[in-house]
Amino acid sequence: MRFLTAGESHGPGLTAIIEGLPAGLPIDPELINAELAQRQKGAGRGGRMRIETDQVIITSGLRFGYTLGSPLCLTIHNRDWVNWERTMNPLPVENQPEPVTQPRPGHADLAGVLKYGFTDCRNVLERASARETAARVAVGAVAKQLLAQFGIVVASQVIRIGTVETSLRLGDPSEIELVRRSPVACLDHQAAERMVEEITEAGQAGDTLGGIFEVVAWGVPPGLGSHVHWDRRLDTRLAAALMSIPAIKGVEIGTGFALAGLRGSAAHDPICYASETGYYRTSNHAGGLEGGITNGMPLRMTAAMKPIPTLMKPLDSVDIKTKEVVAANRERSDVTAVPAAAVVGEAMVAWIIAEAFAEKFGADQLSEMKAAYERYLEVLRRG
Repeated sequence: MRFLTAGESHGPGLTAIIEGLPAGLPIDPELINAELAQRQKGAGRGGRMRIETDQVIITSGLRFGYTLGSPLCLTIHNRDWVNWERTMNPLPVENQPEPVTQPRPGHADLAGVLKYGFTDCRNVLERASARETAARVAVGAVAKQLLAQFGIVVASQVIRIGTVETSLRLGDPSEIELVRRSPVACLDHQAAERMVEEITEAGQAGDTLGGIFEVVAWGVPPGLGSHVHWDRRLDTRLAAALMSIPAIKGVEIGTGFALAGLRGSAAHDPICYASETGYYRTSNHAGGLEGGITNGMPLRMTAAMKPIPTLMKPLDSVDIKTKEVVAANRERSDVTAVPAAAVVGEAMVAWIIAEAFAEKFGADQLSEMKAAYERYLEVLRRG
């Protein structure tokens, strides 16, 4: 399985093509739209979210609601395109707009200009924009529908925005709805109120905030991934997927960096066995992964997001044309997007799990995949 996305922030729209889905998988576009809507929510979002109402259009790979085994093509139109047609037209236009020459510290603007030899930062910033993640959320929503066939659930929660942090962690899927009703996607109501207050203060100061979110997957069987090569380890792939999200600067699996301060006797998870359930652990410091392979415990990851680099009171920069000191460019932006990033994190984790699932159980058709999975579970039950 693999996917590609295409599209710029203010272009006509976003496209995702998914290859390798099993034939016969039921796909509900409204479940995709629900994930897209969740990505647009959250305190601290900017004006763009009041313009867009993301809805997916499926143009290939689906017939009468079931996948065909051919590439699934997903399209999300940008409603704001009508205001940017001259600026972002794929074809030549008269009276082209002035180039953006004031790169923003912390964004891809300058690095991209230097790499590709551009004289206009917009050639970089449009694709580097987090708007691209809407396509990834749509892809992840498809992956979730595949995983749901096997009882696997993926969810996320914001655990920190700015200086406000909660110690509450997702315990089971019954808490998902509580998170989704929160203005900052946080289980802890009191912490959520303080997060909103800090977002308001930062916005009034023309500043931005980062934070931390967790992603948890329940029902993942042991045996996904592999220890035999570095790039087949599932922790490698999960960490890379989360790090690929714009503004993510750190990823932990399980207890993560805190394990460095523990002795081995406290850091590892004792192995137990019960005839009804098979092998299990009494703790989950490993986050559901040992040796790059799932061990049957819930997958648990956290990711750290830096503050958004577009500031209403911008930092100093250098004009790439004149080389003079200038204020960095300002684009329409959010005060914080940690709740949105959490939804993107869910999507990327769901995709990697689905990809590994297809590798282990085959992906020509859903019925064969289910039969292979049931045979595997029977082997596990026999011990």
